Amino acid sequence: MIKNNKYLILRRVIQLTILFLFVGGSHFGWNILMGNYSSALVLDSFVLSDPYAVLQMLFTGYIPVIDVIIGAVIVLLFYAILGGRIFCSWVCPLNIITDFASFTRKKLNIKPLIKTNKSSRKVRYYVMGLGLVLSTIFGIAAFEIINPISMLYRGVIFAFGFGLGAVIIIFLFDLLILDYGWCGNVCPVGAFYSITGKLRILKVHHEKDNCTLCMKCKVVCPEIHVLEIIGKSTGKIKSSECTDCARCIDVCDDNALKFKFLK
Repeated sequence: MIKNNKYLILRRVIQLTILFLFVGGSHFGWNILMGNYSSALVLDSFVLSDPYAVLQMLFTGYIPVIDVIIGAVIVLLFYAILGGRIFCSWVCPLNIITDFASFTRKKLNIKPLIKTNKSSRKVRYYVMGLGLVLSTIFGIAAFEIINPISMLYRGVIFAFGFGLGAVIIIFLFDLLILDYGWCGNVCPVGAFYSITGKLRILKVHHEKDNCTLCMKCKVVCPEIHVLEIIGKSTGKIKSSECTDCARCIDVCDDNALKFKFLK
């Protein structure tokens, strides 16, 4: 059981540990992580900032303090060089909700109203652009006002209010309307890291000679279109829309998929 879910377990440990440290910083004054997912003070020494949130601030005409800008550059370089959308599957707490929605849908055999292959992955890029346009027009970081990641965080810290409604809406959207609909089709944060992570060095590698075409990987993948290489050729998963969640690696009994650092 653990062997087939080792990456899933590791992801949950990392996601919950980060959330736990934020809670500790808020309620107990721990100085490991103080702040939130948009901007956090680490070890009372340096700031790490969400580059998309900072970009929205810049589009409002407001120039953040230099520590926030440097923090955004650090985070941007980390994800751009290492793993692109690993934030989505390894850090973002909302991923736990969307994964649970998908798990529930499969267990209850619920057919979503929209089939995955009928949905457009481009919508999230339009949402990302719209967030910047609205930030310019209204002079506020537009997406941050309705960012469900922040709402979930505030709900955990201060007890759920309106944020609970946002989380429930996303859960029901993924459960009933479109599998992995929020992360795969709407979230502008994922779109941002898809764009900036095109040259990342950590990628899933496929070994054709080991593949038996069981297609278990395509059953569990939240971005199924990135697996076009399966059964066709040996090489890396090229698409930057891959979240490096490693679901495909966990379920592959053929040792045909694994992580590799690639030039």
